[in-house]
Amino acid sequence: MKIKRIWFKNDRLYGQTDDGRILWQSLLPYRRLSSASDEERNDYEISDSGIKWEKLNENVSFGSFGNEEPETLGISKVLLSHPELNMSAVARRLGIQQSLLAAYLNGSKKPSKERSDEILKTIRAIGHELASV
Repeated sequence: MKIKRIWFKNDRLYGQTDDGRILWQSLLPYRRLSSASDEERNDYEISDSGIKWEKLNENVSFGSFGNEEPETLGISKVLLSHPELNMSAVARRLGIQQSLLAAYLNGSKKPSKERSDEILKTIRAIGHELASV
């Protein structure tokens, strides 16, 4: 599969494949692209393997358009929606490796229901502590 044309709408990146299919994915995992101006977003190059925004230092592989669930959900959505959370500190507080929390963040690993609940409980506790300041 190769993307021939792209466009942006409602916090999503859309692509039309060489066989005419329309695929999309959330911009949430791509912070620089998500916050970029229209001019910056339109300054891209399509290669054999993906799309590159040189000035933004952002790359999107064609394979990422094939994700079973294009919308960012669960723990990934919570973590990506709040970049003010320091993932290293949250991981230390949870007692897990930062690389594991990063894998949950980027969707390469999916936490169990119990682990998701534990992460959310920790994030809520941080929120309560901040609210009491």
